[in-house]
Amino acid sequence: MLSFVQSFMEDRFATEGVMEKRYRVTLTAEERQELQAMVSAGKAAARKLTRARVLLLADQAEGGPAKSDPEIREALRCGRATVERVRKQFVEECLEHVLQPKPSTRVYERRLDGKAEAYLVATACGAPPQGRSRWTLRLLGDRLVTLGHVESVSHETVRRTLKKTT
Repeated sequence: MLSFVQSFMEDRFATEGVMEKRYRVTLTAEERQELQAMVSAGKAAARKLTRARVLLLADQAEGGPAKSDPEIREALRCGRATVERVRKQFVEECLEHVLQPKPSTRVYERRLDGKAEAYLVATACGAPPQGRSRWTLRLLGDRLVTLGHVESVSHETVRRTLKKTT
């Protein structure tokens, strides 16, 4: 049984990356030259350089190395998903979108509104509770919850709010 599992795993890893690629990277001469200049200069963000190297190694155009995904992963010491994502993004979009990260579209819900922030700052500037020499972030957060200004708040939110208003 053990030999069957070993042979199955060896066959699986031996053929990994040999299958027909759904996203084939074919760089134009200008794109290849631009990426090679960027990589040789080395004056860009690490993520951008890694993506450029992935594209250069995956290039299946005339004169390109056309390396398989496992070979690219081994050469660049990056993950399988990175190589696949770069290939897919290059084919579906364009070179500029691959090299530039997309801005985040996530909208974060604010825990404290203006009224709660004002109360927090006023409380922090006031006298600390009896038996304490000063306010702590957790005490301030607990006070906001106790008085009903917010349902819950972390000490990190309290810290960020106080830092912003200082």
